[in-house]
Amino acid sequence: MKDTTPGLTAAQAAERLRLDGYNELPAKSRRTVFHIVLEVVREPMFMLLIGAGAIYLVLGDRSDALMLLGFVFITMGITIVQERRTERVLETLKDLSSPRALVLRDGRQARIPGREVVTGDTLVLEEGDRVAADGVVIESHDLLIDESLLTGESVPVAKEAAGEGDAGPEQRVYSGSMVLQGGGLVRVDAIGGATAIGKIGRSLQAQTAEPSPLQREIRTLVQRFALLGAAVSLLVVVLFAWFRGDWLNGLLAGITLAMSILPEEFTVILTVFMALGAWRISRNHVLTRRTAVIEALGSATVLCVDKTGTLTENRMTVKSVVAGAGPVLAGLEGNGFPGPAEEVIEYAVLSSESNPFDPMEQAFHRFHAECSAGPGKHAGWSLVHEYPLTKQLLAMTHVWRTADGAYAVATKGAPEAVARACRLPASRVGDILQQVEALARQGMRVIGVARARHAAPPWPPGQDGLDLEWLGLVGLADPLRPQVRSAVAECHQAGMRVMMITGDYPVTAQTIAQEAGLPSERVMTGADMDAMPDDALRAAVQGVHVFARILPEQKLRLVNALKSNGEVVAMTGDGVNDAPALKAAHIGISMGERGTDVAREASSLVLLNDDFTSIVHAARLGRRIYDNLRKAMTYIVAVHIPIAGMTILPLVLGTPLAFAPVHIVFIEMIINPTCAIVFETEGAERDIMQRPPRGIHDRLFGPHSILLAVLQGAGLLAAVAATYFGGLRDAMPVEEARTLAFTVQVIGSACLIVANRSLVHSFFTLIGIPNRAQWWILGGTFAALMAVLSVPFLREVFHFSAVDRHALAWAVLSGFACLGWFELVKFVFKTRTRRQGAAG
Repeated sequence: MKDTTPGLTAAQAAERLRLDGYNELPAKSRRTVFHIVLEVVREPMFMLLIGAGAIYLVLGDRSDALMLLGFVFITMGITIVQERRTERVLETLKDLSSPRALVLRDGRQARIPGREVVTGDTLVLEEGDRVAADGVVIESHDLLIDESLLTGESVPVAKEAAGEGDAGPEQRVYSGSMVLQGGGLVRVDAIGGATAIGKIGRSLQAQTAEPSPLQREIRTLVQRFALLGAAVSLLVVVLFAWFRGDWLNGLLAGITLAMSILPEEFTVILTVFMALGAWRISRNHVLTRRTAVIEALGSATVLCVDKTGTLTENRMTVKSVVAGAGPVLAGLEGNGFPGPAEEVIEYAVLSSESNPFDPMEQAFHRFHAECSAGPGKHAGWSLVHEYPLTKQLLAMTHVWRTADGAYAVATKGAPEAVARACRLPASRVGDILQQVEALARQGMRVIGVARARHAAPPWPPGQDGLDLEWLGLVGLADPLRPQVRSAVAECHQAGMRVMMITGDYPVTAQTIAQEAGLPSERVMTGADMDAMPDDALRAAVQGVHVFARILPEQKLRLVNALKSNGEVVAMTGDGVNDAPALKAAHIGISMGERGTDVAREASSLVLLNDDFTSIVHAARLGRRIYDNLRKAMTYIVAVHIPIAGMTILPLVLGTPLAFAPVHIVFIEMIINPTCAIVFETEGAERDIMQRPPRGIHDRLFGPHSILLAVLQGAGLLAAVAATYFGGLRDAMPVEEARTLAFTVQVIGSACLIVANRSLVHSFFTLIGIPNRAQWWILGGTFAALMAVLSVPFLREVFHFSAVDRHALAWAVLSGFACLGWFELVKFVFKTRTRRQGAAG
């Protein structure tokens, strides 16, 4: 596109940004620390702590009340730190995902964040861009805009350059609209809240996203636990008061039980895991636009990836030229080359964009500039008409008005399509296809080139109406990325099928697929797909890994066929026409370097470096995040079982309560950071990419996980109960029995942390696997326990007493002895899982 204005200078843009602010819609204010504190205050656990503290004050136990109040502030501090960390991560991801805008600055094109566009900027619009601000069109090249976001009308609107007077709707573009065709230059005159869409921004803020399946599952779990806790706690209050005649202590027992059952950590860890998971994935050059997609990453069974730029390096170079029926000219050097070959490249350039975005067209321009003898030959030529690539004819044509007023036609495309449009005899087409196959077997992308002369407008409705003359072939090479073969092998090990999709000739596709390690015996073309009904296509795609001569519109049908077969589909795309397929796929992946805004907004992941290996890294991280989330959930349930059990059993057996709210809050101080730090930072299991994909309808916390948690928790409960009730049976003072039981509970909970880091590795192996957060948590836990046991003031607050060293040693051994039970449970579950896998 010809730049008719230098645009603003960097200094002018910076000054206007300072004065007018960022180009952003009216937004909800950021959550401050005060808002987070208010949210914490409304949490059920906080209310329970306040209630327990109030009861202690009524009972005259000021030390317990003050201790609970101290824990309230500690809990609040931990929550605020976690929430702010999550907020910062989300804000960083939001900045990364903001639309980009191409502007003219200091006479050069620059790609900047859309929020940094200022009034007076000159926007360069290209097909597939989302318009960043309102403005007046100052240059238009067949510019068609989709304004349905504002008007509700799906019909594209043609835009023309404004004259000297006021610009009407046909000469204006609006923020949020989409460029469907052509391009142009726009002078920005309104940003942010002053734009047309800014005026309706508040209604857009009111829209809320649907909860993901995982969010719904967690919400259901929390509701069920909450209902169970409320019902049992109310029953405990009534029974305690009925049999013991003490309503206040009965209420305290009910609060203690509610605290022991309420799994308030569930929603917290889901938020933390998803936010930090998206951040971790972004460090592998994949931007997560919707965090819910992280759930689907571990379920992907099919990866449909474009060849060019994803499997290959997107560094196209012209390697061979075939002029007419002549020989292949390769390795061309020097200041010129034979006339017929120069003509092939000349018309390949003329049929390309003037400022090409496509790597293939860039290669034509580069090669022509390096080898052509007459680079100024087309001075004064102007593009007057275009024929786009269509399903009926895989070719594109440009009509140029030459300096002397004649019309030159340049066509390039699939060799068989161009040859057909040239109306060549069958024998000549056969010779051309033999040349194509020879180049394709070397892994080259082969393009046919033709030319024509046309008298004057009107133009025929289709390219086949032109009197085209065959010129020759151009072979382009695009090397495979070095790590692709190993990444494909990793996908196969993980039970994920990789399907390569390309617009290239079938033999070229086969050659590249072989290099990448993909099964390439069968190749399906777009024509094959069109000839099949839906039922036949669903059956056919099950055994095909290579798709050639595929148009973007055919991707949607391919996605639907795979989904009908029960596959969980990840699909890559970069163009406007790829958007429906990206939207339909379970995991839509757009290209960050060469993708359009339309594709990005239809996708849930953006591949920042367009590299296939980054998709595989994201899949591995998705599996790791889900796996660690399940471990955290199992730990939460397991550690709450002995706490709840030691609240109920004394009531049933008629003994003094073992644990009070202060003891439960102490244990919560272990649970919260453990889930948010230890399990979130845990590395992936070594076999994470040897497992089959998780079923998309599989529950995070299903019967298998519940049984594991219950058995682990029951073992720890047995050890704590044996210590407490055994001590009471031997006439041990309640305070001493409580001290020993609490010691077993804390040490057992600490061992449970390490045991749950992996179902595959033993405790002793896990000690040697790095996880710095684990050592901080374990060190802090044991230091706090020693302080509570040894400092007289703290012993009094926790209702403990000094205990005999031998008795304490037995309690410590009992806590560590729980490891034996944890390891036995893990061994049984691991053996059972292996048998099920072998049977499957």
